[in-house]
Amino acid sequence: MTEPLKSEFVTSGLEWGSPVFIRIFKEPKRLEIWIKNGKRFALFKTYPICHFSGQLGPKTKEGDLQAPEGFYEVTPAQMNPNSDYHLSFNLGYPNAFDRAQNYTGSYLMVHGKCVSIGCYAMTDVYIEEIYTLVQTAFEYGQKTVAVHAFPFELTSQNLANYDAHPSADFWKTISEGYSLFEKNAFPPRVNVKRKKYVFK
Repeated sequence: MTEPLKSEFVTSGLEWGSPVFIRIFKEPKRLEIWIKNGKRFALFKTYPICHFSGQLGPKTKEGDLQAPEGFYEVTPAQMNPNSDYHLSFNLGYPNAFDRAQNYTGSYLMVHGKCVSIGCYAMTDVYIEEIYTLVQTAFEYGQKTVAVHAFPFELTSQNLANYDAHPSADFWKTISEGYSLFEKNAFPPRVNVKRKKYVFK
């Protein structure tokens, strides 16, 4: 698995072990891997999400079957090479924002096996590649990998299309983080103040 990925890095003009950033879109079921290249991140590869449970909208409580939306961080401790779902890493739900809303839930992952109860499930072949890229970045010194999970691309047009959706206000709030990355090709610093996401 590693050698073909290394070859793809060389072909793409990227340095093996460079920092990784992940974006997830429920529609159209897409996971993006971005790799740091100089001062910006470059899109390296796009993977189809095999399955996620629930509907568009954030996870708010244990058992609602929703997959998380928002801004998460993965640390080396959240990597699980012995997962029952082939390979997995924990998204870190609930994060500070989720806890501020009193949202509940646990063990929300990106994993293999193409089955999901609130997680983002990939095929085993794809999770092997994704896991390898994240693990390698950690081995080369990256401390945390940011994972931004969205319902869809948060463009003005898409937000307008979903203006009547119960999650519309939440999506407008997180669209600032989406737009900052679109503009700068660098993940913004994300904090939570007064129960709201704030970005730098």
